[in-house]
Amino acid sequence: MRVISGECKGRPLKAVPGQGTRPTTDKIKESLFNIIGPYFQGGLGLDLYGGSGGLGIEALSRGMDKIIFVDRDSKATEVIKTNLKACGYEEQSEVYKIESHRALKALKKREFTFDLVLLDPPYARQRIAEDIEKLVEYGLLNQDVQVVAEHDPSVRLPDAIGKLEKVRKESYGSTTISLYRMQDREI
Repeated sequence: MRVISGECKGRPLKAVPGQGTRPTTDKIKESLFNIIGPYFQGGLGLDLYGGSGGLGIEALSRGMDKIIFVDRDSKATEVIKTNLKACGYEEQSEVYKIESHRALKALKKREFTFDLVLLDPPYARQRIAEDIEKLVEYGLLNQDVQVVAEHDPSVRLPDAIGKLEKVRKESYGSTTISLYRMQDREI
């Protein structure tokens, strides 16, 4: 596992030990960022199920200003911190060990609005649609936001969630990526 492109291209990343985390493969990560970027002109991102931090770190490497990482597992948050340090992104990130629904409530209180949201939950515990509903309900999304969900192909996400509409869906073997954007977004 490594950073694919940008400032930290080629930098190796540690994986979370054990079977509980399924890292995004380099091929899928590259495809995902080619769909949504491939590079960014700043902005605030949220990696809601951080795992090893690979997706959020890729976004930082490709130009995001800051990423907030959330994971409920202490091993995962420690690996995220280690990977952020290896890439020099400690100052451009925040890492929290907390459940996703509690994290969203806390982010609402802090009045954050995100330009990029990455959702890659463990396939056995997916609450993607519910988490996206809360992101919309709590006003955590900027008008030009991109919400990216990585999920099992058997998971059927709605075509629209609040003001967000699914604008693209791509499958790569045992992984599907669904991309949501605001319906009345300026292009």
